[in-house]
Amino acid sequence: MTQAFLDGRARLQGRVAVVVGGGGGIGRAVSLGLAGAGVNLAICDIDGTALAATAAEARELGVAVLAMETDATVTAALASFYDEVGRTFDGIDILVNVVGGVKRGRFMDSTPEAWQADIHRNYVYVLESIHRVVPSMIRRGGGSIVNFTTIEAHRGAATFAVYAGAKAALTNFTRSLAVELGSQNIRINTLASDSTPTAGNMNAISAELREEAMAATPEQHLGGRRMYIPMGRAASVDDLANGVLFLVSDLAASITGTTLHIDAGTHAASGFIDWPNGVGHLPAPLGKPLSRLFPSADA
Repeated sequence: MTQAFLDGRARLQGRVAVVVGGGGGIGRAVSLGLAGAGVNLAICDIDGTALAATAAEARELGVAVLAMETDATVTAALASFYDEVGRTFDGIDILVNVVGGVKRGRFMDSTPEAWQADIHRNYVYVLESIHRVVPSMIRRGGGSIVNFTTIEAHRGAATFAVYAGAKAALTNFTRSLAVELGSQNIRINTLASDSTPTAGNMNAISAELREEAMAATPEQHLGGRRMYIPMGRAASVDDLANGVLFLVSDLAASITGTTLHIDAGTHAASGFIDWPNGVGHLPAPLGKPLSRLFPSADA
């Protein structure tokens, strides 16, 4: 009874969604979440193996699926994908732009070529994707778009400067376009994640840092999460997919131009860490914890 009530309010059954980066990780969870709600899918991903597996699972849920191996950061490849979408479906109701990523590093060690690649991967391809979809949504009488951004768009992210700048641009572009397209019943929002454990997040850091992370004990990982994340656990890929389902459904019919933070509270904390040993929530520890972190030379 409750499920039928929610399905009736969400009204997703039979719609058509494009998921750019819908094969693995977060994109897989988004694609399968939409398929489970009865949404037909057009998905692309650079990882052909992950894409094929996700497409097969989605078809088992009874929806139509177009899957095409595509590097969305290559303009011609993305255009070819959308050409195929147009031949397969008579319109698009939902667009989710998942693709993104970065390698951690200092700005002064980077190159103009790397800046351009980061900006295209995290911002420019989204412009291309939306530009292709909006005419179809207008013909359908409206639609919903979700762009994946990040908590780094909302804070000073040292060693991720170009990435953070591109995601901040994406966030304000989304706000601006929401105003521009609102009268045509097209809603557009961003979803900001933080510490969700994915292969992409691990690949963003150096091999040395990954080794250190793997060397930590489960208890140490748990302690670190409890310090940094107010809820004490990272948001899962399914949590992010649930956020997408909400934003693209009629349950969010009047929500546009906003950012949904799915991060178990890290954006709300904004630097307040829950330090151990009774120190509690502070931007920096005081007293004895400081002496343990930074022992004096004469100690």
